[in-house]
Amino acid sequence: MVIDYIDGQRERVVEGKKLGVEPICAALKDAGVQIAPRTYWAAKKRAPSKRLLRDAELLTEI
Repeated sequence: MVIDYIDGQRERVVEGKKLGVEPICAALKDAGVQIAPRTYWAAKKRAPSKRLLRDAELLTEI
């Protein structure tokens, strides 16, 4: 998932600077994956869906 990728990369330090969300979104756009920083932040604020919660519950049973 793109959101997870950004989460994993945004704190990386490259040439003495943290990458941040905006530069990662720009690089992804150049690679053909379009996601706006606003979309990333909206997804981070959104409550987990019922499906996601149920999947997590089922994982503990599996």
